[in-house]
Amino acid sequence: MWDLFWTFMKIGFVSFGGGYAMIPVIEHEVSIHEWMNEAQFVKAIAIAGMSPGPIAINTATYIGYSVLDIWGAIVATLGMLIPSLMIMILISSMLYKVFHHEIVKSVFYGLRPVITALIIFAALIMAANITIFSSFSWDLVVNLFIFVMALYLLIRHKKHPLLIIVLSGLVGMAFFG
Repeated sequence: MWDLFWTFMKIGFVSFGGGYAMIPVIEHEVSIHEWMNEAQFVKAIAIAGMSPGPIAINTATYIGYSVLDIWGAIVATLGMLIPSLMIMILISSMLYKVFHHEIVKSVFYGLRPVITALIIFAALIMAANITIFSSFSWDLVVNLFIFVMALYLLIRHKKHPLLIIVLSGLVGMAFFG
């Protein structure tokens, strides 16, 4: 149980850029500890992403539950939350005083490409492990259609992500239900 707590606490302390940027770090730790195989991890990310709340917290909760039931979920969630809470309190109190300094602005500007790379890497991991992409099929065509239309509606028409999620779910029900 402590291993679960300390692992997610470590992830919480060293991961920056939000939940999706944390996915590669979580995946690495889950793999090392052999808590889940790759397919189970992709399922965990999918469920965590569809659930309300931050994906990193939801993922920690799901993984913790799969390892040690309810106590695992509690311990993993606390492990992930405590560092963020401590860091945000500390940074908020300090950053307010120094945010106007050029060096601080430069550090944040320099972190942007790394955070973007981590998010893209997480998306590639998820896409590579979706079994429908393994061969050409009707399922592949429908999923590519949903993907392209979701991007189109988000980028071109600035539609709300919740609307895109609901519409994608309805299209999925129509084609796969």
